[in-house]
Amino acid sequence: MGSSLFRPFENLVEIQVLGRTFQVPEKNTLLRALQFLDPAGVSYGRFCWNQECQFCRVSYVMKSREEKPPREILACKVWAADGMRIVKLSEELTWALRTCLKEP
Repeated sequence: MGSSLFRPFENLVEIQVLGRTFQVPEKNTLLRALQFLDPAGVSYGRFCWNQECQFCRVSYVMKSREEKPPREILACKVWAADGMRIVKLSEELTWALRTCLKEP
């Protein structure tokens, strides 16, 4: 399972993005995991993938630590983890994920 675009993975982990639940590859950065959800949208975003542009900023909480305030991070810097709940996306990520985040 996997491809050259993603780091090798065997399983999918469950994350929430703005209240919607998705399965994404383990052992990948959050930005790469979001690209798994919307390959075209994220590929055409203005992301540098190396922490310089700041366009992939998100706020998240872990399911096991929901009493803590959301933590702001760069999606290109943190690993996607089971139970991650993303509560805020940068404008660029909101645009890039517009297809998979729209209401069914």
